[in-house]
Amino acid sequence: MTVDTGVLDRLAERLDTAQHTVTGTEQLSEPLTPADAYRIQEAVIARRLARGERPAGLKLGFTSEAKREQMGVSEVIVGRLTDAMRFPDGGEVPLARFIHPRVEPEVAYRVARDVAPGDDELPVDAVAPALEIIDSRYRNFRFSLPDVIADNASSAGFVVGPWLPLGVDVGDLSVRLVVNGDTVETGSTSAILGHPERALPTLLKIARREGMPLRAGDVILAGGATSAAPFPPGRVDVHIADLGTVSVEGTDR
Repeated sequence: MTVDTGVLDRLAERLDTAQHTVTGTEQLSEPLTPADAYRIQEAVIARRLARGERPAGLKLGFTSEAKREQMGVSEVIVGRLTDAMRFPDGGEVPLARFIHPRVEPEVAYRVARDVAPGDDELPVDAVAPALEIIDSRYRNFRFSLPDVIADNASSAGFVVGPWLPLGVDVGDLSVRLVVNGDTVETGSTSAILGHPERALPTLLKIARREGMPLRAGDVILAGGATSAAPFPPGRVDVHIADLGTVSVEGTDR
């Protein structure tokens, strides 16, 4: 049964308020389908765009088996990125913007041109090491599958390292997540659906189904290569063999 539009708008308002007031909220109690949840997600992002943010791409969530186990969900999901979520490589991230931020290593792709309805493949022209900041708007980082879809797949920020032309085989590259000099997670890019490139047709399918446009220059985050780690004040580095390094500094501001 489809949930009433008024209910969906009310839930979107609650999640949007939690995000911009940096205040955790309870899980959504209504019986939502994934389709309902994507409608809430769209409404949340519409509020952000109305305040001046601009679309910047899409992210896949739960492409890593380790991440699915960590968060207790079983399906790959998609969230939206905006320019306000992007931080420069080597720059600062004011942690006061987030409720309980975590970080995870990612492989990023760049969309080569606007995606047309007849495209059989997602056109990408570059790949880069990346880092995603996730921050569930739910208290204690606890949620169901519809909850997390509605909450924009927990997306809160991202950092992209130097772009490289396609040609590097990213199927099984070693990954290290380093926080304040300590290696806190290790893994392989193969954790992303067996190969990060497999994320691209999955993303295209979901984006078309949910009416999410993809434009030239958009960033695609293929999914976390390891479990997420807490993001404390200090330096975070992601090292991906053959792709390079991306870093950011968390501040108390």
